[in-house]
Amino acid sequence: MRVSLLTREYPPEVYGGAGVHVEYLAREVSRLVNLTVHCQGADRPGSDGIAVRAHRPWDQLADAGEVLRTVSADLSATAAVADADLVHSHTWYANLAGHLASLLYGIPHVMTSHSLEPQRPWKAEQLGGGYALSSWCERVSIESAAAVIAVSQGMRADVLSAYPAVDPAKVHVIRNGIDTDEYAPDPATDVLARHGVDPGQPSVVFVGRITRQKGVPVLLRAAAELDPRAQLVLCAGAPDTPQLLAEVTDLVDGLRDVRKGVVWISGMLAKPEVIQLLSHATVFVCPSVYEPLGIVNLEAMACSTAVVASRVGGIPEVVDDGVTGLLVPPDDPAALAAAVNELLTDPARAAAMGQAGRDRAVTEFGWPAVAEKTARLYEALVSDHAQAGG
Repeated sequence: MRVSLLTREYPPEVYGGAGVHVEYLAREVSRLVNLTVHCQGADRPGSDGIAVRAHRPWDQLADAGEVLRTVSADLSATAAVADADLVHSHTWYANLAGHLASLLYGIPHVMTSHSLEPQRPWKAEQLGGGYALSSWCERVSIESAAAVIAVSQGMRADVLSAYPAVDPAKVHVIRNGIDTDEYAPDPATDVLARHGVDPGQPSVVFVGRITRQKGVPVLLRAAAELDPRAQLVLCAGAPDTPQLLAEVTDLVDGLRDVRKGVVWISGMLAKPEVIQLLSHATVFVCPSVYEPLGIVNLEAMACSTAVVASRVGGIPEVVDDGVTGLLVPPDDPAALAAAVNELLTDPARAAAMGQAGRDRAVTEFGWPAVAEKTARLYEALVSDHAQAGG
């Protein structure tokens, strides 16, 4: 079976959870089907035997908005997948290419829903009128897809709520995975030393983009109430807007006025660096206000770190409240600070939660199982399409 996987992000150009998902899914599912990845951005070599083709916006649209430029890259990808038996798209950036390929070549289109545009109205700040166009790309694609993969039960409920025209029978839950050989505790401390983090003191770590979705301002408002012995390590970059960056900068500056140990790493870190920071954290914090699954929580758990996270979306399906971490209401700085302090003052309990998280990540979230479920869905859809005379 020939499958074309359509995505904006693919290594080395990965900046979010959807890109991480695509990287590992492609590696594992390519062992089961003949896979070609169609991504956006610069040309790049394939890896693990996977053919990769990159697509870029039209030069004539150099001065156009991001969404229109993305649509032009989608058209390029659509033209390149004529030999596929099935297309599988990820995020609105690539969904339209999958939809158009399905119409043009008469093949099934599977789309994985990592997030939903109706659930992220703050993107209007970032995209302006383009938000209406990105929302249209997602809606027309999800309502027409042969199947929708939701990365959590919470995501499935959101899909059916936001898009009631979608047949519930077409929405399949296949959760994100984690490579627990790669994401594993790292005892070294060179990365900590390079960034000014003291391994002898407790630390609270955040890893994520500066976007409304990730709740960075919530964490910074909570941080003034954290145990003063604890370091706060923010691996936070790629701001959505200059205004949000200014807000976060002001909050960090104000926090540094009242407490020590605030480390802000604004550049994108290499994966081994993130793994070491996670490994030495007393607590990993995920203050998201919206999160379909929250793969970064799995990364922290795989590094044997306790998690304090918002009780939103698919996070409760990952973080076992009271066992691998603590869940708190979203957008509640006081509750977030109280939960983090609860673990900072009881490091033995935090360590036990970290070990339980590692065990859970290993036993329940392996990528080979995710790929196997995905390939079985491909086979069923292609078979059904053939029987229907497609």
